[in-house]
Amino acid sequence: MSDTKPLKRHASLQPLSREHHHGLLLGWKIRTGLSKGVALERIKAYSDWFFENHLLPHFEVEERHIFPVLGDEEHPMVERAMREHRRLRRLFAANEELAKHLNLIEEELTAHIRYEERELFNEVQRMATPEQLAEVKALHRGQPFLEEWEDRFWE
Repeated sequence: MSDTKPLKRHASLQPLSREHHHGLLLGWKIRTGLSKGVALERIKAYSDWFFENHLLPHFEVEERHIFPVLGDEEHPMVERAMREHRRLRRLFAANEELAKHLNLIEEELTAHIRYEERELFNEVQRMATPEQLAEVKALHRGQPFLEEWEDRFWE
């Protein structure tokens, strides 16, 4: 893992960084639920809700508007991020071996977010033109995070 620290995030990328924070909290909730012995189906149900309502829209914004700043999918950083997005989609789709897949989601989502925050977003911020950053800001202001889930198994 890289020792690169996140830069002060440009205002246009801040909504995506806030969404990353909620992704890290998902990992914490999964880890907490597993450590408390919560029924795997309860954790999976929340994880699926979070994935559909928060992660998939986030991935779409990154793939359509952020990654192209670095060029095409052959850019090594974009290629890695896209590979990790595909892997996470497969992990969330798994409905068997829940303990294994929930552990993998927690570990891989956390590592993926750290990579994007510490490396990929720093490079995007460095390479983006003012026009590209303005376009990102205009296209994605972020959604307020609403915890519409009653089963708070992590508490």
